[in-house]
Amino acid sequence: MIYSLRKQCIDVIFVLMLILSTGGLLFVFNRNIASVLFLGFILFLLIFIEDKWKKTIVNSILLTFSILVILGSINYLYAITEQAANKYLFHLLTVTLSALFLFHFKNNRTNQQLIRSLYVALGLIVFHSLFNAIAYFFVKNNLIIITAEYHECETFMNIFFYDTERAAASLYGLEFCRNQGLFWEPGILQVFLNMFFFLEAFIIKKRKSFLFLAAIAILTTYSTTGLALLLIQFGVYLFNEFKTNKWLAPFIFVLCIPVYMIFSLNVEEKIQGEKEMSFQKRYFDLIQPLFIVLEHPLTGIGLDVGQFQNMRQEFYIPSSSLSAIQEKTGIESKVKGTDKGSSNSITFLFAAMGFPTAILLLYIFFKQQIIKEKKWLWMFIMTVSVISEPLLLRPFFFLFIVSGFTYVFYKITSHKQQIA
Repeated sequence: MIYSLRKQCIDVIFVLMLILSTGGLLFVFNRNIASVLFLGFILFLLIFIEDKWKKTIVNSILLTFSILVILGSINYLYAITEQAANKYLFHLLTVTLSALFLFHFKNNRTNQQLIRSLYVALGLIVFHSLFNAIAYFFVKNNLIIITAEYHECETFMNIFFYDTERAAASLYGLEFCRNQGLFWEPGILQVFLNMFFFLEAFIIKKRKSFLFLAAIAILTTYSTTGLALLLIQFGVYLFNEFKTNKWLAPFIFVLCIPVYMIFSLNVEEKIQGEKEMSFQKRYFDLIQPLFIVLEHPLTGIGLDVGQFQNMRQEFYIPSSSLSAIQEKTGIESKVKGTDKGSSNSITFLFAAMGFPTAILLLYIFFKQQIIKEKKWLWMFIMTVSVISEPLLLRPFFFLFIVSGFTYVFYKITSHKQQIA
């Protein structure tokens, strides 16, 4: 099969849309229209442009889709509170987009072509984020506010985007606006920047200069999680390069020093400084949903985020249990309650769906077959990302759950055919 330039461009657009559907401002401000257009784009490709559908792939995708719909239906029917149907339809759309996306690449492309398309799409995000950071100093007095139902930000001609509070960060006396790129907050941008760094460092290995640019882009987000992931990747890369290019190791080590200094400063601010509540919110999002699921261990409380927010507003951790946690961890929890959603996708999954379903989905998540080289590091990045941001049930990350299911079902159906 000839992988033409037209097909390459279509695939990059396809991947970029999937990424932007996971926290991108395009979908934040135009969620319904953008989602329908994205779905229509996928269906158009599959029906009118693609090759003949392969039966084994169709079967594995349909089995995956059916299992996920069944799990969602059980959760909807047996949730402890009345759930909004439109919330579950939104999750159904996520399942559909992820399943059709994977079907497109498994049926018509190779896994290497998928990774290459992901690399190019992430590269575009890296370069836009760098321009976004630089442009702030030139356009900061010419920004206008755009508003959606749950979010607002400032923009320059809908090309560059910044938080309305400017999310100012001070670095050695220089104040700059934390970089959010095309996403609704810097914490989500850093996820995809770190993914690009991973692909460039360990899989594509095209240009070392791209690693430097990606690292600079991550620094501009001023994200504690992003800097931590960057340092870990630097460490693994340094270890690998030292075995083959010893002259390069000192240079990489020197680059780590400013990253570590900024990371240390950021951690200090969040644990004891002005940004302490950011850490406290994430700490609370880690422990409170686990106590919720202990009271509803089988089916959880449901995937309706609105109902979850209502419940956690009235749910308090027993003081004896909270004291025991604080004594063991040495961290005092200063947040007693909240009416907001959880930033921790994994603990939310447990609270929303109960232990059996959540454990199954997480197991399948780690069975993904999209990124196989240095899989342990990729999954570490993915896991840290979904612990720090509400991303696991969004299309890009859910794609890896779908991949795990299709892999398991493909093995089962292939085994049965061999026996027959």
